[in-house]
Amino acid sequence: MALFKDGAFIEDAWRMLGAEEPLPADGAVVVPLARWRAERGALAGRGAPTGVLVLPGEAVEDIAPELAGLALIALAFPKYTDGRAYSTAHRLRTRCSYRGELRAVGDVLLDQLQLMRRCGFDSFEISNPATMAALQRGHLAGVSRFYQPSLDASEAPAGTRPWLRTGSRT
Repeated sequence: MALFKDGAFIEDAWRMLGAEEPLPADGAVVVPLARWRAERGALAGRGAPTGVLVLPGEAVEDIAPELAGLALIALAFPKYTDGRAYSTAHRLRTRCSYRGELRAVGDVLLDQLQLMRRCGFDSFEISNPATMAALQRGHLAGVSRFYQPSLDASEAPAGTRPWLRTGSRT
């Protein structure tokens, strides 16, 4: 898998841990949300950045006051047809005011990247070979008109038709 962020592939400083995998002494780790809930104290005491992996259907609003302490939230896309993480990302950015890194992991395809960014994602774990090749060539799929609002408030200026948004953000 490769990490795509800010228009380029970069080295991933985060290590994804399973539910039972031992915590390393140092380094940034991402743990499943259930594990984070159970081991908050130990994770906070490590002195290294901690992130959580949120699966589709898992609620994050109940931990909203603690989100500022998480440097990364990874939202899972188990299949490209499962779009629940789009809604979770939007809620994290708007209702929960989360300002850390939001990462899309799982079945992430080229055609989804622009829409994911509109919902608040900033990084993408890419495993699809065709998506990887297209991004390495500098090809980003573009959508020029949107019906859904973006987190970018300047997209539909006052006095315009807000339902017809033109996208400049990729």
